Amino acid sequence: MTALRPETGAHAASPAARTAPAGFPTGFTWGAATAAYQVEGAAAEDGRTPSIWDTFARTPGRVLGGDTGDTAADHYHRYRDDVRLMRELGLTAYRFSLSWSRVQPTGRGPAVQRGLDFYRRLTDELLTAGITPVATLYHWDLPQDLEDAGGWPHRVTAERFADYAALAAEALGDRVPLWTTLNEPWCSAFLGYGSGVHAPGRTDPAVALRAAHHLNLAHGRAVEVLRDTLPKDARISVTLNLHQVRPLGAGPEDAEAARRIDAVGNRIFTGPMLAGAYPQDLLADTARLVDWAGLVRPGDLETISRPIDVLGVNYYTPTVVSAAVPGSDAARTHGGHGTSDHSPWPGAEDVVFHLPEGRDRTAMDWAIDPDGLYELLVGLHRDHPDLPLMVTENGAAFDDCVRADGQVDDPERIAYLAGHLAAVQRALAAGADVRGYFLWSLLDNFEWAYGYSKRFGVVYVDYATQRRIPKASARWYAEVIRANALP
Repeated sequence: MTALRPETGAHAASPAARTAPAGFPTGFTWGAATAAYQVEGAAAEDGRTPSIWDTFARTPGRVLGGDTGDTAADHYHRYRDDVRLMRELGLTAYRFSLSWSRVQPTGRGPAVQRGLDFYRRLTDELLTAGITPVATLYHWDLPQDLEDAGGWPHRVTAERFADYAALAAEALGDRVPLWTTLNEPWCSAFLGYGSGVHAPGRTDPAVALRAAHHLNLAHGRAVEVLRDTLPKDARISVTLNLHQVRPLGAGPEDAEAARRIDAVGNRIFTGPMLAGAYPQDLLADTARLVDWAGLVRPGDLETISRPIDVLGVNYYTPTVVSAAVPGSDAARTHGGHGTSDHSPWPGAEDVVFHLPEGRDRTAMDWAIDPDGLYELLVGLHRDHPDLPLMVTENGAAFDDCVRADGQVDDPERIAYLAGHLAAVQRALAAGADVRGYFLWSLLDNFEWAYGYSKRFGVVYVDYATQRRIPKASARWYAEVIRANALP
Protein backbone atom coordinates (compact mmCIF):
# COMPACT_ATOMS: atom_id res chain seq x y z
CA MET A 1 0.00 0.00 0.00
CA THR A 2 2.77 2.45 0.85
CA ALA A 3 6.11 2.99 -0.80
CA LEU A 4 8.65 2.01 1.86
CA ARG A 5 11.75 3.31 0.12
CA PRO A 6 14.58 5.69 0.98
CA GLU A 7 14.13 9.44 0.59
CA THR A 8 16.78 10.26 -2.00
CA GLY A 9 17.63 12.92 -4.52
CA ALA A 10 16.27 10.74 -7.30
CA HIS A 11 12.79 11.20 -5.82
CA ALA A 12 12.36 14.47 -7.72
CA ALA A 13 12.23 12.52 -10.99
CA SER A 14 9.32 10.30 -9.99
CA PRO A 15 6.36 10.00 -12.43
CA ALA A 16 4.10 12.52 -10.69
CA ALA A 17 6.67 15.23 -11.26
CA ARG A 18 6.52 14.82 -15.03
CA THR A 19 4.04 16.59 -17.28
CA ALA A 20 0.55 15.18 -16.82
CA PRO A 21 -2.14 14.92 -19.49
CA ALA A 22 -4.54 17.84 -19.40
CA GLY A 23 -7.95 16.19 -19.13
CA PHE A 24 -9.80 14.23 -16.45
CA PRO A 25 -12.30 11.41 -17.09
CA THR A 26 -15.84 12.28 -18.05
CA GLY A 27 -17.97 12.37 -14.91
CA PHE A 28 -15.02 13.02 -12.60
CA THR A 29 -16.33 14.44 -9.30
CA TRP A 30 -15.11 17.94 -8.44
CA GLY A 31 -15.71 18.87 -4.84
CA ALA A 32 -14.68 20.74 -1.74
CA ALA A 33 -14.86 19.60 1.87
CA THR A 34 -15.54 21.00 5.34
CA ALA A 35 -16.25 19.61 8.82
CA ALA A 36 -19.06 20.54 11.18
CA TYR A 37 -17.10 21.85 14.17
CA GLN A 38 -14.73 23.75 11.91
CA VAL A 39 -17.35 25.76 10.02
CA GLU A 40 -20.84 25.58 11.52
CA GLY A 41 -20.72 27.64 14.69
CA ALA A 42 -24.12 27.85 16.41
CA ALA A 43 -22.57 25.71 19.12
CA ALA A 44 -25.52 25.93 21.53
CA GLU A 45 -28.43 26.42 19.13
CA ASP A 46 -31.39 24.16 18.34
CA GLY A 47 -30.57 21.59 20.98
CA ARG A 48 -26.89 21.05 20.21
CA THR A 49 -24.82 20.11 23.27
CA PRO A 50 -21.03 20.13 23.76
CA SER A 51 -18.81 17.73 21.88
CA ILE A 52 -15.32 16.78 22.99
CA TRP A 53 -14.01 19.59 20.81
CA ASP A 54 -16.15 22.19 22.60
CA THR A 55 -14.72 20.98 25.90
CA PHE A 56 -11.15 20.73 24.59
CA ALA A 57 -11.21 24.20 23.01
CA ARG A 58 -12.47 25.77 26.22
CA THR A 59 -9.66 24.19 28.24
CA PRO A 60 -6.87 26.78 28.72
CA GLY A 61 -3.73 26.01 26.78
CA ARG A 62 -5.26 23.43 24.45
CA VAL A 63 -5.96 25.63 21.40
CA LEU A 64 -3.77 28.43 20.10
CA GLY A 65 -5.06 31.82 21.17
CA GLY A 66 -7.87 30.28 23.20
CA ASP A 67 -9.95 30.00 20.02
CA THR A 68 -13.11 27.90 19.94
CA GLY A 69 -15.55 26.77 17.27
CA ASP A 70 -18.46 28.58 18.90
CA THR A 71 -18.91 30.79 15.82
CA ALA A 72 -16.32 29.41 13.36
CA ALA A 73 -17.36 30.40 9.81
CA ASP A 74 -21.03 30.69 10.87
CA HIS A 75 -21.98 28.22 8.16
CA TYR A 76 -25.05 27.21 10.18
CA HIS A 77 -26.62 30.59 9.44
CA ARG A 78 -24.89 31.35 6.12
CA TYR A 79 -25.17 27.99 4.36
CA ARG A 80 -27.34 29.41 1.57
CA ASP A 81 -24.70 32.00 0.73
CA ASP A 82 -22.02 29.31 0.91
CA VAL A 83 -23.96 27.05 -1.45
CA ARG A 84 -24.19 29.98 -3.88
CA LEU A 85 -20.41 30.22 -3.71
CA MET A 86 -20.17 26.50 -4.43
CA ARG A 87 -22.44 26.88 -7.44
CA GLU A 88 -20.37 29.79 -8.73
CA LEU A 89 -17.26 27.63 -8.42
CA GLY A 90 -18.98 24.90 -10.40
CA LEU A 91 -18.61 22.24 -7.70
CA THR A 92 -20.33 18.98 -8.55
CA ALA A 93 -20.18 17.70 -4.96
CA TYR A 94 -19.81 19.04 -1.42
CA ARG A 95 -18.44 16.89 1.39
CA PHE A 96 -19.64 17.96 4.84
CA SER A 97 -19.93 16.26 8.21
CA LEU A 98 -22.85 16.00 10.58
CA SER A 99 -22.40 17.17 14.16
CA TRP A 100 -23.29 14.11 16.23
CA SER A 101 -24.24 16.24 19.24
CA ARG A 102 -26.48 18.40 17.04
CA VAL A 103 -28.35 15.32 15.82
CA GLN A 104 -28.28 13.27 19.04
CA PRO A 105 -27.10 15.53 21.88
CA THR A 106 -26.23 12.87 24.45
CA GLY A 107 -25.19 10.23 21.94
CA ARG A 108 -28.17 8.16 22.98
CA GLY A 109 -31.89 8.08 22.34
CA PRO A 110 -33.98 9.81 19.68
CA ALA A 111 -32.74 12.46 17.29
CA VAL A 112 -33.41 16.15 17.78
CA GLN A 113 -35.38 17.08 14.69
CA ARG A 114 -34.23 20.72 14.83
CA GLY A 115 -30.67 19.50 14.41
CA LEU A 116 -31.57 17.19 11.56
CA ASP A 117 -33.58 19.99 9.96
CA PHE A 118 -30.38 21.95 9.38
CA TYR A 119 -28.93 19.08 7.36
CA ARG A 120 -32.23 18.64 5.52
CA ARG A 121 -32.14 22.33 4.53
CA LEU A 122 -28.49 22.14 3.57
CA THR A 123 -28.91 19.06 1.38
CA ASP A 124 -32.02 20.49 -0.26
CA GLU A 125 -30.12 23.67 -1.05
CA LEU A 126 -27.27 21.65 -2.54
CA LEU A 127 -29.57 19.53 -4.66
CA THR A 128 -31.38 22.61 -5.95
CA ALA A 129 -27.98 24.01 -6.97
CA GLY A 130 -27.10 20.79 -8.78
CA ILE A 131 -24.45 19.81 -6.21
CA THR A 132 -24.26 16.26 -4.85
CA PRO A 133 -24.28 16.07 -1.02
CA VAL A 134 -21.60 13.78 0.44
CA ALA A 135 -22.18 13.24 4.16
CA THR A 136 -19.58 12.20 6.73
CA LEU A 137 -21.04 10.81 9.94
CA TYR A 138 -18.03 11.44 12.15
CA HIS A 139 -15.35 14.11 11.83
CA TRP A 140 -13.94 13.93 15.36
CA ASP A 141 -16.73 15.61 17.41
CA LEU A 142 -17.88 12.89 19.84
CA PRO A 143 -20.70 14.05 22.15
CA GLN A 144 -19.13 14.95 25.49
CA ASP A 145 -21.62 12.73 27.31
CA LEU A 146 -20.20 9.69 25.53
CA GLU A 147 -16.63 10.68 26.37
CA ASP A 148 -17.68 11.07 30.00
CA ALA A 149 -18.93 7.49 29.80
CA GLY A 150 -15.58 6.28 28.48
CA GLY A 151 -15.38 7.45 24.88
CA TRP A 152 -13.84 5.50 22.02
CA PRO A 153 -11.70 3.26 24.28
CA HIS A 154 -14.99 1.65 25.40
CA ARG A 155 -16.74 -0.82 23.13
CA VAL A 156 -20.23 0.53 23.76
CA THR A 157 -19.35 3.72 21.88
CA ALA A 158 -19.28 1.72 18.65
CA GLU A 159 -22.87 0.63 19.29
CA ARG A 160 -23.92 4.19 20.05
CA PHE A 161 -22.37 5.20 16.71
CA ALA A 162 -24.45 2.57 14.90
CA ASP A 163 -27.62 3.99 16.49
CA TYR A 164 -26.63 7.50 15.39
CA ALA A 165 -25.89 6.28 11.85
CA ALA A 166 -29.40 4.85 11.65
CA LEU A 167 -30.96 8.16 12.72
CA ALA A 168 -28.98 10.10 10.12
CA ALA A 169 -29.70 7.62 7.34
CA GLU A 170 -33.42 7.55 8.07
CA ALA A 171 -33.57 11.34 7.91
CA LEU A 172 -31.28 12.01 4.93
CA GLY A 173 -31.12 8.77 3.00
CA ASP A 174 -33.48 10.09 0.34
CA ARG A 175 -31.18 13.08 -0.28
CA VAL A 176 -27.59 11.87 0.17
CA PRO A 177 -26.21 9.29 -2.31
CA LEU A 178 -22.72 8.89 -0.79
CA TRP A 179 -22.02 8.36 2.92
CA THR A 180 -18.71 8.27 4.77
CA THR A 181 -18.62 6.54 8.15
CA LEU A 182 -15.44 8.01 9.71
CA ASN A 183 -12.99 10.71 8.77
CA GLU A 184 -9.37 9.94 9.67
CA PRO A 185 -9.85 7.51 12.56
CA TRP A 186 -6.05 7.57 13.01
CA CYS A 187 -6.34 11.15 14.25
CA SER A 188 -9.31 10.35 16.49
CA ALA A 189 -7.46 7.49 18.16
CA PHE A 190 -3.83 8.54 18.26
CA LEU A 191 -3.97 12.34 18.43
CA GLY A 192 -6.99 12.28 20.73
CA TYR A 193 -5.96 9.48 23.09
CA GLY A 194 -2.23 9.05 22.43
CA SER A 195 -0.43 12.39 22.08
CA GLY A 196 -3.34 14.44 23.43
CA VAL A 197 -2.96 17.27 20.92
CA HIS A 198 -6.57 16.72 19.80
CA ALA A 199 -9.75 16.23 21.78
CA PRO A 200 -10.30 14.69 24.25
CA GLY A 201 -6.64 15.28 25.10
CA ARG A 202 -5.79 11.95 26.72
CA THR A 203 -2.26 10.52 26.62
CA ASP A 204 -2.24 6.76 27.03
CA PRO A 205 -0.91 4.58 24.17
CA ALA A 206 -2.82 1.50 25.32
CA VAL A 207 -6.05 3.49 25.45
CA ALA A 208 -5.32 4.87 21.96
CA LEU A 209 -5.01 1.35 20.55
CA ARG A 210 -8.30 0.34 22.16
CA ALA A 211 -9.89 3.44 20.62
CA ALA A 212 -8.55 2.45 17.19
CA HIS A 213 -10.19 -0.97 17.41
CA HIS A 214 -13.51 0.47 18.51
CA LEU A 215 -13.41 3.06 15.74
CA ASN A 216 -12.88 0.18 13.31
CA LEU A 217 -15.81 -1.62 14.88
CA ALA A 218 -17.95 1.53 14.70
CA HIS A 219 -17.19 1.78 11.00
CA GLY A 220 -18.28 -1.80 10.42
CA ARG A 221 -21.45 -1.46 12.48
CA ALA A 222 -22.32 1.75 10.63
CA VAL A 223 -21.84 0.02 7.26
CA GLU A 224 -24.27 -2.69 8.37
CA VAL A 225 -26.84 -0.14 9.50
CA LEU A 226 -26.46 2.02 6.38
CA ARG A 227 -26.89 -1.01 4.10
CA ASP A 228 -30.12 -1.85 5.91
CA THR A 229 -31.47 1.72 5.91
CA LEU A 230 -30.32 3.50 2.75
CA PRO A 231 -31.69 3.06 -0.78
CA LYS A 232 -30.03 0.20 -2.64
CA ASP A 233 -28.13 2.53 -4.97
CA ALA A 234 -26.53 4.55 -2.14
CA ARG A 235 -22.76 4.23 -1.78
CA ILE A 236 -20.77 3.87 1.44
CA SER A 237 -17.18 4.85 2.12
CA VAL A 238 -14.63 5.53 4.82
CA THR A 239 -11.95 8.22 4.67
CA LEU A 240 -8.42 7.42 5.87
CA ASN A 241 -5.42 9.73 6.18
CA LEU A 242 -3.00 7.11 4.93
CA HIS A 243 0.65 7.93 5.56
CA GLN A 244 2.92 7.68 2.54
CA VAL A 245 5.85 6.36 4.54
CA ARG A 246 9.46 6.58 3.36
CA PRO A 247 12.62 5.53 5.16
CA LEU A 248 15.20 8.29 5.30
CA GLY A 249 18.08 6.01 4.38
CA ALA A 250 18.61 2.73 2.60
CA GLY A 251 19.69 0.74 5.65
CA PRO A 252 17.68 -1.95 7.43
CA GLU A 253 17.21 0.18 10.57
CA ASP A 254 15.36 2.91 8.70
CA ALA A 255 13.36 0.33 6.74
CA GLU A 256 12.28 -1.19 10.05
CA ALA A 257 11.25 2.26 11.33
CA ALA A 258 9.13 2.76 8.20
CA ARG A 259 7.52 -0.65 8.62
CA ARG A 260 6.49 0.14 12.17
CA ILE A 261 4.95 3.48 11.20
CA ASP A 262 3.17 1.87 8.26
CA ALA A 263 1.70 -0.71 10.65
CA VAL A 264 0.28 1.71 13.22
CA GLY A 265 -0.38 4.54 10.75
CA ASN A 266 -2.03 2.64 7.92
CA ARG A 267 -2.48 -1.09 8.24
CA ILE A 268 -4.15 -0.87 11.66
CA PHE A 269 -7.16 0.36 9.63
CA THR A 270 -6.72 -1.06 6.13
CA GLY A 271 -5.95 -4.52 7.51
CA PRO A 272 -9.25 -5.11 9.33
CA MET A 273 -11.38 -2.92 7.05
CA LEU A 274 -10.16 -4.21 3.68
CA ALA A 275 -8.62 -7.61 4.46
CA GLY A 276 -10.46 -8.75 7.58
CA ALA A 277 -7.43 -9.04 9.86
CA TYR A 278 -5.01 -6.99 11.91
CA PRO A 279 -1.46 -7.40 10.58
CA GLN A 280 0.68 -9.74 12.65
CA ASP A 281 3.60 -7.32 12.85
CA LEU A 282 1.32 -4.65 14.36
CA LEU A 283 0.10 -7.13 16.97
CA ALA A 284 3.68 -8.02 17.83
CA ASP A 285 4.80 -4.39 17.98
CA THR A 286 2.03 -3.48 20.43
CA ALA A 287 1.63 -6.72 22.42
CA ARG A 288 3.13 -5.11 25.53
CA LEU A 289 0.36 -2.50 25.47
CA VAL A 290 -2.79 -4.39 24.51
CA ASP A 291 -4.18 -7.89 24.93
CA TRP A 292 -5.44 -8.12 21.35
CA ALA A 293 -6.96 -11.55 21.91
CA GLY A 294 -9.19 -10.08 24.60
CA LEU A 295 -9.88 -6.82 22.77
CA VAL A 296 -10.95 -8.30 19.42
CA ARG A 297 -14.01 -10.42 20.06
CA PRO A 298 -15.44 -13.16 17.84
CA GLY A 299 -17.27 -11.59 14.90
CA ASP A 300 -15.52 -8.20 15.17
CA LEU A 301 -13.34 -8.66 12.10
CA GLU A 302 -16.26 -9.90 10.02
CA THR A 303 -18.17 -6.77 10.98
CA ILE A 304 -15.28 -4.39 10.39
CA SER A 305 -14.60 -5.82 6.93
CA ARG A 306 -18.09 -5.29 5.53
CA PRO A 307 -17.57 -4.21 1.89
CA ILE A 308 -17.49 -0.52 1.05
CA ASP A 309 -18.05 1.10 -2.34
CA VAL A 310 -15.38 3.81 -2.25
CA LEU A 311 -12.21 4.44 -0.24
CA GLY A 312 -11.64 8.09 0.63
CA VAL A 313 -7.98 9.15 0.71
CA ASN A 314 -6.74 12.26 2.52
CA TYR A 315 -3.22 13.39 1.63
CA TYR A 316 -1.20 16.48 2.47
CA THR A 317 2.47 15.51 2.83
CA PRO A 318 4.62 12.36 3.00
CA THR A 319 5.99 10.80 6.18
CA VAL A 320 9.79 10.39 6.20
CA VAL A 321 11.24 8.41 9.11
CA SER A 322 14.44 6.95 10.46
CA ALA A 323 15.51 4.85 13.39
CA ALA A 324 16.52 6.84 16.44
CA VAL A 325 20.23 7.38 16.88
CA PRO A 326 21.28 6.15 20.33
CA GLY A 327 21.43 9.09 22.72
CA SER A 328 19.28 11.37 20.53
CA ASP A 329 15.98 12.90 21.68
CA ALA A 330 13.61 11.10 19.35
CA ALA A 331 10.56 12.02 21.43
CA ARG A 332 10.72 15.64 20.30
CA THR A 333 9.61 14.84 16.75
CA HIS A 334 6.30 13.04 16.37
CA GLY A 335 5.43 13.59 12.76
CA GLY A 336 4.06 17.11 12.39
CA HIS A 337 0.78 16.64 14.28
CA GLY A 338 1.19 19.30 16.94
CA THR A 339 3.32 19.72 20.04
CA SER A 340 3.21 17.09 22.78
CA ASP A 341 5.55 15.24 25.09
CA HIS A 342 3.66 12.05 24.17
CA SER A 343 3.97 10.03 20.97
CA PRO A 344 0.91 9.26 18.83
CA TRP A 345 2.67 6.13 17.54
CA PRO A 346 2.23 3.19 19.98
CA GLY A 347 4.86 0.56 19.33
CA ALA A 348 7.04 3.01 17.41
CA GLU A 349 7.81 5.71 19.96
CA ASP A 350 11.53 5.88 19.16
CA VAL A 351 11.10 6.52 15.42
CA VAL A 352 12.36 9.92 14.25
CA PHE A 353 10.41 11.99 11.71
CA HIS A 354 12.04 14.24 9.10
CA LEU A 355 10.99 16.94 6.66
CA PRO A 356 11.91 15.90 3.11
CA GLU A 357 14.88 17.88 1.86
CA GLY A 358 14.63 20.30 -1.03
CA ARG A 359 10.88 20.86 -0.71
CA ASP A 360 8.90 24.04 -0.18
CA ARG A 361 6.66 24.02 2.89
CA THR A 362 3.18 25.21 3.75
CA ALA A 363 2.26 27.40 6.71
CA MET A 364 1.81 24.14 8.65
CA ASP A 365 5.51 23.43 7.99
CA TRP A 366 4.47 20.44 5.86
CA ALA A 367 6.64 19.56 2.89
CA ILE A 368 4.95 20.05 -0.50
CA ASP A 369 5.36 16.74 -2.32
CA PRO A 370 2.73 15.78 -4.92
CA ASP A 371 4.68 12.63 -5.77
CA GLY A 372 3.53 11.14 -2.48
CA LEU A 373 -0.10 11.38 -3.59
CA TYR A 374 0.71 9.67 -6.88
CA GLU A 375 2.53 6.86 -5.09
CA LEU A 376 -0.24 6.46 -2.54
CA LEU A 377 -3.02 6.18 -5.14
CA VAL A 378 -1.08 3.80 -7.36
CA GLY A 379 -0.12 1.65 -4.35
CA LEU A 380 -3.72 1.46 -3.16
CA HIS A 381 -4.91 0.47 -6.62
CA ARG A 382 -2.23 -2.21 -6.79
CA ASP A 383 -3.26 -3.66 -3.43
CA HIS A 384 -7.04 -3.21 -3.87
CA PRO A 385 -7.67 -3.13 -7.65
CA ASP A 386 -11.44 -3.50 -7.40
CA LEU A 387 -11.96 -0.66 -4.91
CA PRO A 388 -12.68 2.82 -6.38
CA LEU A 389 -10.78 5.70 -4.79
CA MET A 390 -11.57 9.33 -4.13
CA VAL A 391 -9.23 12.03 -2.92
CA THR A 392 -11.44 13.37 -0.14
CA GLU A 393 -9.02 15.97 1.27
CA ASN A 394 -6.01 17.69 -0.27
CA GLY A 395 -4.95 21.28 0.21
CA ALA A 396 -2.61 23.66 1.95
CA ALA A 397 -2.51 26.47 4.49
CA PHE A 398 -0.67 29.66 3.61
CA ASP A 399 -0.52 33.09 5.26
CA ASP A 400 -3.20 34.70 3.11
CA CYS A 401 -4.05 38.37 3.45
CA VAL A 402 -6.48 40.78 1.83
CA ARG A 403 -4.91 43.33 -0.51
CA ALA A 404 -5.84 46.99 -0.47
CA ASP A 405 -8.19 46.37 -3.41
CA GLY A 406 -10.02 43.67 -1.47
CA GLN A 407 -8.57 40.71 -3.37
CA VAL A 408 -6.68 37.71 -2.01
CA ASP A 409 -3.84 36.36 -4.11
CA ASP A 410 -2.57 32.89 -3.19
CA PRO A 411 -0.23 31.67 -5.94
CA GLU A 412 1.39 29.15 -3.59
CA ARG A 413 -1.96 27.40 -3.09
CA ILE A 414 -2.62 27.35 -6.83
CA ALA A 415 0.79 25.75 -7.37
CA TYR A 416 0.08 23.22 -4.62
CA LEU A 417 -3.30 22.25 -6.08
CA ALA A 418 -1.96 22.12 -9.64
CA GLY A 419 0.88 19.83 -8.61
CA HIS A 420 -1.39 17.46 -6.72
CA LEU A 421 -4.03 17.36 -9.45
CA ALA A 422 -1.26 16.52 -11.90
CA ALA A 423 -0.34 13.68 -9.54
CA VAL A 424 -3.94 12.45 -9.66
CA GLN A 425 -3.78 12.50 -13.45
CA ARG A 426 -0.59 10.49 -13.45
CA ALA A 427 -2.23 7.96 -11.13
CA LEU A 428 -5.20 7.72 -13.49
CA ALA A 429 -2.85 7.18 -16.41
CA ALA A 430 -1.16 4.40 -14.41
CA GLY A 431 -4.53 2.67 -14.02
CA ALA A 432 -5.69 3.85 -10.58
CA ASP A 433 -9.48 4.05 -10.38
CA VAL A 434 -9.78 7.58 -8.95
CA ARG A 435 -13.35 8.87 -9.20
CA GLY A 436 -13.05 12.39 -7.78
CA TYR A 437 -11.18 15.09 -5.90
CA PHE A 438 -12.32 17.22 -2.94
CA LEU A 439 -10.05 20.09 -2.04
CA TRP A 440 -9.60 21.08 1.57
CA SER A 441 -11.15 23.41 2.21
CA LEU A 442 -13.99 25.45 0.78
CA LEU A 443 -13.72 28.04 3.57
CA ASP A 444 -11.09 29.25 5.98
CA ASN A 445 -12.11 27.72 9.28
CA PHE A 446 -11.24 26.60 12.80
CA GLU A 447 -8.08 24.54 12.31
CA TRP A 448 -8.32 22.39 15.44
CA ALA A 449 -5.47 23.00 17.91
CA TYR A 450 -4.18 25.82 15.67
CA GLY A 451 -7.41 27.80 16.11
CA TYR A 452 -7.90 30.46 13.46
CA SER A 453 -4.19 30.94 12.80
CA LYS A 454 -4.09 28.69 9.70
CA ARG A 455 -6.08 29.28 6.53
CA PHE A 456 -6.80 26.30 4.25
CA GLY A 457 -9.76 27.74 2.35
CA VAL A 458 -10.05 28.79 -1.27
CA VAL A 459 -12.56 31.31 0.12
CA TYR A 460 -11.16 33.81 2.62
CA VAL A 461 -13.27 34.37 5.74
CA ASP A 462 -13.00 37.65 7.62
CA TYR A 463 -13.91 36.26 11.03
CA ALA A 464 -14.85 39.67 12.45
CA THR A 465 -17.50 40.29 9.80
CA GLN A 466 -17.94 36.78 8.32
CA ARG A 467 -17.43 38.30 4.88
CA ARG A 468 -16.46 35.72 2.23
CA ILE A 469 -13.82 36.64 -0.37
CA PRO A 470 -13.03 34.04 -3.05
CA LYS A 471 -9.25 33.81 -3.39
CA ALA A 472 -7.41 33.59 -6.67
CA SER A 473 -7.23 29.82 -6.07
CA ALA A 474 -11.04 29.67 -6.08
CA ARG A 475 -11.17 31.27 -9.52
CA TRP A 476 -8.42 28.93 -10.71
CA TYR A 477 -10.26 25.87 -9.37
CA ALA A 478 -13.48 27.02 -11.04
CA GLU A 479 -11.66 27.10 -14.37
CA VAL A 480 -10.26 23.60 -13.81
CA ILE A 481 -13.80 22.33 -13.10
CA ARG A 482 -15.25 24.13 -16.10
CA ALA A 483 -12.65 22.63 -18.44
CA ASN A 484 -12.42 19.27 -16.61
CA ALA A 485 -8.71 19.79 -17.17
CA LEU A 486 -5.67 21.55 -15.81
CA PRO A 487 -4.81 24.84 -17.51
